Amino acid sequence: MDNPSKIAIFGGTGKVGRHIATTAVQKGYQVRMLVRNPERLAYRDDRIDVVEGKIQDIQTIRQLLKDCKIVINTFGQPLKEIPIYSNATENILEIMKELKIDRYIGVTGGSLTINGDKKSFVNRFGAKMFEIILSKMMEDKKREWKILSSNKDIEWTLIRLPFVVEGSEIGNIKENLTDMPGTKITNQDIATFIIDQIDNPKYVHKAPFISN
Repeated sequence: MDNPSKIAIFGGTGKVGRHIATTAVQKGYQVRMLVRNPERLAYRDDRIDVVEGKIQDIQTIRQLLKDCKIVINTFGQPLKEIPIYSNATENILEIMKELKIDRYIGVTGGSLTINGDKKSFVNRFGAKMFEIILSKMMEDKKREWKILSSNKDIEWTLIRLPFVVEGSEIGNIKENLTDMPGTKITNQDIATFIIDQIDNPKYVHKAPFISN
């Protein structure tokens, strides 16, 4: 059965995003995704609307989000680029508020540590290494979390991920609110989990860890 709800996807051509887009249309959702260069699309699907542009452009965000009910943000950057995750998320939330869109689902790394976490020694060590080696990215990720966690108007969920591997759905997804339950997860399992969260209030205003 077709679902009248339209999903806007940032990062729809990435390692995770492309699986989210195909999973969503398989479940009957309408999908529109942002693409920097449509000619480089690795796959095509007539059921997916494509908006060409950059996430830094406010008008592009507004065009993508128009008439949508759900926003999924899996935007990623090469490590050498100046991080813009927090600015992009801040702009997305502003346009969502303007267009009266309530549901936002984003992803980040399991290295993000927030109040209430009870990470194992290994995971604490890993997070500290990320903060040392990728300090600018981690500072920006923390700012992104601050922006999200202070927003009470939007039903947001931020999913913290371990290493993402290419692979089909395993189906055994572990969930935890205070520590990473495993070291890796397939991109198809992430896609399934995210789509399942659209109408699920379990993790609204929360940042769960997931893994296989």
